[in-house]
Amino acid sequence: MAAFYATHCRSYSYTYSSSINGGRNQRFSFSSSFLRLSVPAKAKVFLQSQRNSYQNAVLMQDGAVATKATTVEKETGLEKLKDELLSVTSSKEWDEKAGFDINENESTVSITVVGASGDLAKKKIFPALFALYYEDCLPKHFTVYGYARSKMTDAELRNMVSKTLTCRIDKRENCGEKMEQFLKRCFYHSGQYDSQENFAQLDKKLKEHEGRRVSNRLFYLSIPPNIFIEAVKCASLSASSGNGWTRVIVEKPFGRDSESSAALTKALKQYLAEDQIFRIDHYLGKELVENLSVLRFSNLIFEPLWSRQYIRNVQLIFSEDFGTEGRGGYFDHYGIIRDIMQNHLLQILALFAMETPVSLDAEDIRNEKVKVLRSMRPLQLENVVIGQYKSHNKGGVTYPAYTDDKTVPKGSLTPTFAAAALFIDNARWDGVPFLMKAGKALHNKRAEIRVQFRHVPGNLYNRNFRTDLDRATNELVIRVQPDEAIYLKINNKVPGLGMRLDRSNLNLHYAARYSKEIPDAYERLLLDAIEGERRLFIRSDELDAAWELFTPVLAELEVKKIIPEYYPYGSRGPVGAHYLAARYNVRWGDLGVEQ
Repeated sequence: MAAFYATHCRSYSYTYSSSINGGRNQRFSFSSSFLRLSVPAKAKVFLQSQRNSYQNAVLMQDGAVATKATTVEKETGLEKLKDELLSVTSSKEWDEKAGFDINENESTVSITVVGASGDLAKKKIFPALFALYYEDCLPKHFTVYGYARSKMTDAELRNMVSKTLTCRIDKRENCGEKMEQFLKRCFYHSGQYDSQENFAQLDKKLKEHEGRRVSNRLFYLSIPPNIFIEAVKCASLSASSGNGWTRVIVEKPFGRDSESSAALTKALKQYLAEDQIFRIDHYLGKELVENLSVLRFSNLIFEPLWSRQYIRNVQLIFSEDFGTEGRGGYFDHYGIIRDIMQNHLLQILALFAMETPVSLDAEDIRNEKVKVLRSMRPLQLENVVIGQYKSHNKGGVTYPAYTDDKTVPKGSLTPTFAAAALFIDNARWDGVPFLMKAGKALHNKRAEIRVQFRHVPGNLYNRNFRTDLDRATNELVIRVQPDEAIYLKINNKVPGLGMRLDRSNLNLHYAARYSKEIPDAYERLLLDAIEGERRLFIRSDELDAAWELFTPVLAELEVKKIIPEYYPYGSRGPVGAHYLAARYNVRWGDLGVEQ
């Protein structure tokens, strides 16, 4: 039998089971390119897989073979099968000879957005699903269900979703037709998040769409964290797949500290296995973040420099040019450190600093990230600066303070800005400061990684021409957003008869280099979850290690009621952040004239 789904977006692995040779089931894998092979080529791949199965071997998609020593059985049946298959002239006949009934066991994917009436679902999840459909990245058979407490019909959901859908710039010609087709696959079910009965009703509806196919189910929890567990319990007990996989995407925050995070993980694992839980951090789905390991591990000019011998400091910068804007109630419970630093920036740091993984397998990469996090020095209060934006008048416009937000408690000390210096105590990074900075209501919107290299020893041009050491330092900048780019700052001579140095950029500007629009992070992560690719999702031990770094200093800030340094709305942030950087002989790279 065959169970698979194919798309034109990525290469898939298909697992087939057949009862050839004495009625024993054999398992083997093919990539999606197998479906496009000629009949002789199909037969060759199939026979090789059968031969490997006699040795209890698993043929992996990347060509690697994992074997288990067993006695090799007689190959009389295999030789007979070889003769039969090589005599086949059509793909249809080949499938029949091989014993596959592809149509009977095609799989379907049911995607349920729990919390479908919320902003995240409307602005990100449904548009991402449509973009995947538009690019032919979703399986042939799929259904999207919205689930929320709001009373709504299928037509009302489709109307709501249609207002947020957009098409790729390079494929606008069939946009309306694609939207109509996608919306026909969208349905709605109203129910409580803690009602097993309501989820059982959802299960019944899903089965109607799935028919007799192998049913795979993905639940996206776009709901507040205080109702995660009840929703997972109900989905697991009343709406899990009976013959396929069931996966659950969980949005941050994953707790407020080590204790609450561990409790959340423990509760989730009462109903789900670790490999069913997909903890999403959408920053890991950003194009430039995913390109980070490619830049480092596939370019010889960078990997030898990626250590304390050549790198002076690393800066991870996140800034927004707007405040809480009515979401202060949620934000005040967490603050900027929990909201941005402990997850987004720390995840990027781990990817940046990890050792070369054994392979690109999800577990190998996540193992290396965990090693980085466990090697990090516990964050001290003296290495942290916090701030909060205050009201500011600029150009005749008055911008509100954080506490002017009606959803924020008066007198709140919750930081809207934080800067921190972190250190990794291992052989590669010993002594290199990793500076993080994140804030709201700053002078611009950006997310970037800045790698400042060490000064040239005995620099001739500094001695003779008094070049500014900081300006003369090479710097690699990876701009995650907006206007994605990678550029390297180098020193060169200005044309002319004299000797004057200039600092220039070797620039890879994505918009200029690539005509294709960059996919949204949610598109990549949703597709990965459907495929079962966990590389960009957070494992439980990874989460534990991250919280161990930040929990002590967060507790100290709250117990001591540390007053944040106030900075004007639209400014560059608190002065204390500059003093923190200067303590480690660093100047923030995003504050210069030529950023």
